[in-house]
Order: sequence, then structure tokens, then C-alpha cells
Amino acid sequence: MPDLSFERRHWDAGRRMVVGLDEAGRGCLAGPVVAAAVVLPPDAHLPGLDDSKKLSAEAREALLPVIQREALAVGIGQCSPAEVDELNVLWAAMEAMRRAAASLPLAPDLFLVDGNREVPGAPCPQETVIKGDTLSLSIAAASVVAKVTRDRIMVTLDAAFPVYGWAGHKGYPTAAHYAALAAYGPSPHHRRSFRLTR
Repeated sequence: MPDLSFERRHWDAGRRMVVGLDEAGRGCLAGPVVAAAVVLPPDAHLPGLDDSKKLSAEAREALLPVIQREALAVGIGQCSPAEVDELNVLWAAMEAMRRAAASLPLAPDLFLVDGNREVPGAPCPQETVIKGDTLSLSIAAASVVAKVTRDRIMVTLDAAFPVYGWAGHKGYPTAAHYAALAAYGPSPHHRRSFRLTR
């Protein structure tokens, strides 16, 4: 389970505002890439928090208000499908994380970034953490915030484009999604740089 070991090492070094960063939606065929930035206090109490991929949708929804209550700050950033096509999905995810951190109402002292790539143009030092959403509580919190936010976006988009079934699969490359694309073609929210046929 994730804990505050990474954060404490930086707090002990005098970096108080440690930002956990993660994103959701890189593998989707449609919709934005969404990232979250979360700053937790040393006494954060988040029972049950884990990597968002290990949690049910109901558990993630239940954890979101707890994270928002416990965190010192939460920021959201996203890149549109057009930006994903322009930048490629990796750099769009990086840009979404940069935007999430930039939306925080405080100056960060350090980024803890899920994965093995630093965020370009960061205003502070960074530490990358492979599988960070399973190790760092701040990154795990960011993974849940990003996932819930993105899922809600896809449910909203589904109301306008119900033929694709986004409320169910959230834009991921499922058989049903490919079948809808074959029947109806891509929507304005599909990523044209992705392979949209099986």
C-alpha cells in the first residue's frame, strides 16, 4: 500500500510543499488526458487509498471527497484530443500534469511524478517514481482524482454521443467501442492519431 515515505524524506530536507502528480486516460481512443496534482499534509489520513487501477469505481468516488478534505491543495489539468494528436499522448500527459501543478494555489517545492519522466518546464525539483501510485500516498491520491475527474467527463460526453458507450468503457479500446466506431465513424472527441479500427 502507498505511504508517505517519499514525502517524509523531502519534508525532512525542508521541502514542505511536495506535489504528487499522476494522469489518467493515456490509453483511451477518445476524450482528454486528465492529470491531477495533490499536496498532502504529514498527518493525512486516507484509509483504503491505493493505486486507482486497483480500486472499484465506487471506491474511487468515495475516496475523492476524503482526498479533497485531507489535502492542502488539489489541482486538475487536461489536454484535449486535438492536443493529444498534436503533441503525442506521452507529451500531452506531461503537459496535463504541468497544468495540474500550475493550477495549485501554492508554490510547489518538489514534484513526485508517477513514472520515469520528469515534467518539462517544472518550476521546482522533481523525483520520478516508477509505479508511484502504488508507493507514494500523494501520487495515489492524484491517480484517484485524475481517474474520477476523467470518468465524469466521459459520462458527460456520453450524453451527447451515446452511440459510443463512453459511460461504460470511458473511451478505452473495448470491442464495443471499436464496433461503434466501425458503425458510426469517429466523433469530434476521438484521437485521430490513434488506430481507431481493429
